[in-house]
Amino acid sequence: MIFYDLTTQLNTSYRGSMASRKWRLWGKRLLKGLVIVVIGGTGWYFVRPTLRPAIPKPGQSVFDQAKRVRILRDNLGVPHIFGKSDADTAFGLAYAHAEDDFPIIQGSLAAARGQLALLMLNQTGVINDYLVRFLYLPEKVKRQYEQISPDTKRLLEAYADGLNLYAYHHPDEVDSRLLPYRGQDMVAGFVHKLALFVGVGDTLQDLMSKTPETLEIGLPLQRMLARNDQLPTWYRGELAGSNAHAVARSRSADGHTYLNINSHQPYEGAVAWYEAHLVSEDGWNAIGGIFPGSPTILHGHNQHLGWAHTVNRPDGVDVYKLVMHPDGSMRYRFDGDWKELEVSETTIEIDIGLFNLPVPRDLYRSIHGPVMKLGDGYYAIRYAGKDRAGLAVEQWYRMNKARNIAEWKQAMSLQGLPMMNTMYADRDNILYVYNHLLPIRNEGFNWLGILPGDTSKAVWQAYLPFDQLPMAENPPSGFLINTNSSPFHATTGSGNPDPADFNPNLSIETRLNNRALRSLELFGGDTRISRKALLQYKFDRRYSPESDVFQLIVNPLTTSYQPANEDEKLALQILRDWNGETDEQSKGAALINLIYRPFWKAQFGNRAEVKLPDAGTEFKVAITFLKEHFKRVDIPLGDLQRLRRGKTDLPLGGSIDVLNAVHTKMDEGRLVGTAGDSYILLAEFGEHGVRSWSRHQYGNVNRPDSKHYDDQAEAFTRLQLKPSLLTEEAVRKHLEAEYHPGEEH
Repeated sequence: MIFYDLTTQLNTSYRGSMASRKWRLWGKRLLKGLVIVVIGGTGWYFVRPTLRPAIPKPGQSVFDQAKRVRILRDNLGVPHIFGKSDADTAFGLAYAHAEDDFPIIQGSLAAARGQLALLMLNQTGVINDYLVRFLYLPEKVKRQYEQISPDTKRLLEAYADGLNLYAYHHPDEVDSRLLPYRGQDMVAGFVHKLALFVGVGDTLQDLMSKTPETLEIGLPLQRMLARNDQLPTWYRGELAGSNAHAVARSRSADGHTYLNINSHQPYEGAVAWYEAHLVSEDGWNAIGGIFPGSPTILHGHNQHLGWAHTVNRPDGVDVYKLVMHPDGSMRYRFDGDWKELEVSETTIEIDIGLFNLPVPRDLYRSIHGPVMKLGDGYYAIRYAGKDRAGLAVEQWYRMNKARNIAEWKQAMSLQGLPMMNTMYADRDNILYVYNHLLPIRNEGFNWLGILPGDTSKAVWQAYLPFDQLPMAENPPSGFLINTNSSPFHATTGSGNPDPADFNPNLSIETRLNNRALRSLELFGGDTRISRKALLQYKFDRRYSPESDVFQLIVNPLTTSYQPANEDEKLALQILRDWNGETDEQSKGAALINLIYRPFWKAQFGNRAEVKLPDAGTEFKVAITFLKEHFKRVDIPLGDLQRLRRGKTDLPLGGSIDVLNAVHTKMDEGRLVGTAGDSYILLAEFGEHGVRSWSRHQYGNVNRPDSKHYDDQAEAFTRLQLKPSLLTEEAVRKHLEAEYHPGEEH
């Protein structure tokens, strides 16, 4: 297209102004040359991929390992992996997941390496690859990989070999420039994602939006970063939320312990859930959700215990302004001395089709961490987990294999996972921990602002130990909740962590969102919670009268707003009659969903100062939208909000910040689900072991030609869970396929 546009412009100019024969001949020769370039370039564009390296054939040990693994697919496409050793099982998981979602796995691992621009010729690829280098992630991965135990390394290398075997058998799907995969690539995936989850993306975005027109280094990369709409959700760390609930035997109606595992993830992409069941003769037997590139269950349960995560967001990132030497040299002041700013050069490789375009960039680093040059100076960034996020895979593997609460706590005490509230349950115990690497900071600084870069007193070196984190274990109430809300309200009555025990510098959340309010109302009001009731609470769709929806929108509108026409009168009456429910049939929920969206975005889109929208203005906007797309204002939520995938198009209940959470995007006059309740898993621990029930929002296979692409969607909208198949005998009753990795099936 570039060559075509250039040729057209030159040809137009030639006809309009070149009168002399000399210039006409020169123009013809130029056009002929450009045509040759276009033809040759186009040919090279298609020929070039065929000249990439051949996909390497795995060694005999890989084929031998495949024979030690059996993949059993149930009738919903869920893989149940049976291996001789844990490493064999991880090998099989890689192969099975690649069958269902290899493009996302390949993209995720390329992103973690800083090679996404080889696959994606767009701003996302360039931004990602710059961030990987800016944060010095390859160096961190190499160093942290050496800290991982030998058995976890075997797991990682086996997983990589499973991907390499898949690539060998499916060359048409693979970019061979990224091969072979190694165990370090999986660690890179954790280091990459967790840095962004902690809030590095948000911080960079806030920092660079200070002076967007005076950015000096890396243009246009920084300018792209400063634009809110350029970073995908999982790069910015903006997750929709999550729920986790635990009910002890003392409070349940049947004497069983229950755990609700209910993370609210994007429906698509690198952090969308995939269900898998992992079994080995070494004693690994776990089921739950994983992300592309993960060799272990990230949240789920084994035959003894289970755990769930929700995102927490204290201040995990600090920014320092360096004091540079007045002579203009690359020296900065620190504790009275002048230190050299570490400078290095890197190159981002962008595949533009005809060739790879190398884009050189200078990188800076100080004692504090990576440094960015803006128009008004140099800024350094320091973030929680920078030195240990690679150990997260070790921690999750130990959690997978734990047999009791003591072993599980020992796994958690590794503190490789730099964030996430975590809920735990087994037959006899429930526990909640505000899991986060909380920097131990000195007094006397505004840790939420720009910090002075010239003193070591502002540079933290250690984290709060695991056993000193906010925690609640077996409270008298018999239940625990967390919904991305304050850890100081994990239950009712005694047993909550005391906020007075924690320094305000830790910036631990104190807010209660609607999901927390409703959880405390529902669980706190039921002294004998049955499994049926727990499911009803998990799928609760109501806003509390104390929620922002009522306090900021419904109450002001219904008491103070003066309607200007009949549509506004009708809409106000709908809100007055509304009981806070967000079922598919609710007309009030359709209105509220439209009005509340900008409020939610303002509160949770960035860490900058919040400026809330005006309820009256958004009320008018919602009415205008409904009239334009539905010709009326009294429509049920299910007409407006949909679950769509492939040919599936279903009404979808639930809403923003209700326990049955749904987050949407606008698409041709409809709100289409993009995140929220996704993979759901409810575990029960009783005298006969563990049982569980689950559901995926679409289907477990991310390939449009598969019948499992959307075969769970209807049951998902009906709030119906399916029994988990936890033994080989149970799987065989619902068996669809059985094979070794690499075999046709």
